[in-house]
Amino acid sequence: MQVISVGVREAKTTLSKLLKSVQQGREVIITDRGRPVGKIIPVPERSLSLSERIKNLEKSGWIESPGTRKERHLPPALPVPDEIAQRFLREDRYSDR
Repeated sequence: MQVISVGVREAKTTLSKLLKSVQQGREVIITDRGRPVGKIIPVPERSLSLSERIKNLEKSGWIESPGTRKERHLPPALPVPDEIAQRFLREDRYSDR
């Protein structure tokens, strides 16, 4: 794989050209004052489809599918004497004035 090294400023001005090079299989190293700071590489031919990525996220527990939502059992609400919640809200809203 052919590697191209470019500075940040040049990369900003020639991004479209660099992306065409990446599509052709080249790798682009972005440098800042001569030090490598990033890399643009081609996406592998066999990248995961959206549905495969969603399945992986579901398996790892990051998301839940709409059909498999588990019912959450929350504890019952605490009993609150009459008007106390309203009083707390009023105090909170008007305490800064």
